[in-house]
Amino acid sequence: MTHPADTDHRPAHVLVVDDAPTNRYVVATVLRRAGHTVTEAEDGTRALELLRSGGPAPEVAIVDVRLPDMTGFEVCEHIKSDPATAAVPVINISASAITVNDRAQGLYRGADAYLVEPVAPEELLATVTATLRYARARRRAELLADRLRLLNRFTLALHGAGDAHELVRVTAEAAAAIFRCRAAAWLTTPRGNPLMAHTWQDQEGPARPAEVQVHAASAWTRRGRQAGARSGRDGGPDLPCLPPDLKDPSLRRTAVGPAKTDRPPVVIVTPADAVTTPDDEQLLTQLTQAGTLALEALRSYDEEHTLALTLQRGFLPERLPRTARADLAVRYLPASERTEIGGDFYEAISTPAGLVVAVGDVAGHSLDAAMVMGQVRHALRAYAAEGHPPQAILTRLDHLLTSVEPGATVTLCVILIESDTDTLHVANAGHLPPLLRHPDGTTSYVYEHGPLLGLGLPHPPAREITAAPGTLVLLVTDGLIERRHEDLRISLGTLAEVVSSTSADPEETCTRLLDRLPPDGNDDVALMVVRLNAARHG
Repeated sequence: MTHPADTDHRPAHVLVVDDAPTNRYVVATVLRRAGHTVTEAEDGTRALELLRSGGPAPEVAIVDVRLPDMTGFEVCEHIKSDPATAAVPVINISASAITVNDRAQGLYRGADAYLVEPVAPEELLATVTATLRYARARRRAELLADRLRLLNRFTLALHGAGDAHELVRVTAEAAAAIFRCRAAAWLTTPRGNPLMAHTWQDQEGPARPAEVQVHAASAWTRRGRQAGARSGRDGGPDLPCLPPDLKDPSLRRTAVGPAKTDRPPVVIVTPADAVTTPDDEQLLTQLTQAGTLALEALRSYDEEHTLALTLQRGFLPERLPRTARADLAVRYLPASERTEIGGDFYEAISTPAGLVVAVGDVAGHSLDAAMVMGQVRHALRAYAAEGHPPQAILTRLDHLLTSVEPGATVTLCVILIESDTDTLHVANAGHLPPLLRHPDGTTSYVYEHGPLLGLGLPHPPAREITAAPGTLVLLVTDGLIERRHEDLRISLGTLAEVVSSTSADPEETCTRLLDRLPPDGNDDVALMVVRLNAARHG
């Protein structure tokens, strides 16, 4: 990075400390005629008071060595030991302390230069200029290092943003922190909704000075195509929601991210006087590039996630069978947008022996899990259609997994509802126990189960249960009830309490369960409710 050389020759604020009014007048006059601003102090105590007053600090201090209250060496040590003033360069000056030892002591004790009076005006100005050149270069380097540190920290935060709302907030916060000014950011979410974040207080609403405010905005419109990131005093044809003092394009600096030609860009706006050097321009450009790359990553993830969910939903049944033996209702909720797709599934198929219903869950969250889920569900349909009982279905599915998908494991509960009796055949391979809500409102779980599918272990016979007409059979995956730091037995108890207080209508039961037990978004949810009707006896 570069910086303009002429910044070293700008006039400065200079503190002159001397107890002799004549000497102060001579030095101050030379400095003022050169364009510098001068503050005068008659002794060390007054000089330190001025430095600690909280006002604009001088860029350089010229301190006489012989002062009435303390030596100039001590004044210099006080200045250098205070973190608030340690960067202020000090020039010692004296007409009496002029020996080599005096000059060496002054430099050892913190002075940046040492002048012997009488001083020629040219030498005084040249020394001040050289001292300022070094001090300003050091300040620029320190500022640049601090801004690069902030840029690195915020770049990590941008790429860690989980959604566009967080991304636009972090972008505005980053610009404000790096350039120490008010800032605004625009972007368009992957779903096409423009968002704006800014660090100034809206005219309406309670004051929130420490909070970056994010809200919906009209889209930013750019002129033409950008091949890469750019910045300048060009607001484009439409920059909405700016405060009055930034409405004028000449008073603001606008950076446009290097978006693809068919993508809305990331835009950052700051006051023009906050971005003044080539270093500043490059930092602003890099920040917009980082924001744009992070937004592209969110867009790619959103597209991939949508595609994966579409594929996953394609593995689930398009419709449920209609049968006089039972009324069915199902719900399927994918995990939140930040989570990979999972392998939760449900199935229902009419067979000559009766209605076969099942709910299962493939271990893991990935496209591979969804693919395994598709294989298991289609195989389950085939085995059920061939007339295999629930235990045999589990045995065959276990053999399929160990042969075709070694390492994959699946929990699955399969229930055969006989057509001509009130008997249920429940075969459970490591899944959550099915819940029965009896016609009188009482509930009970069927806890018997065998091992997970995919382990190659034998499965016990199905449990036979007699269930009267009007009974609800509930099958769920763990995304509905499992919560971090909560015992599963408590979760199952809560589920039973909610089901016992619902009606016997399957659709209403599904709706009430999701209202009372809202998923936390960390896992998919598959929920099936079956209401048993009278069997065709004989």
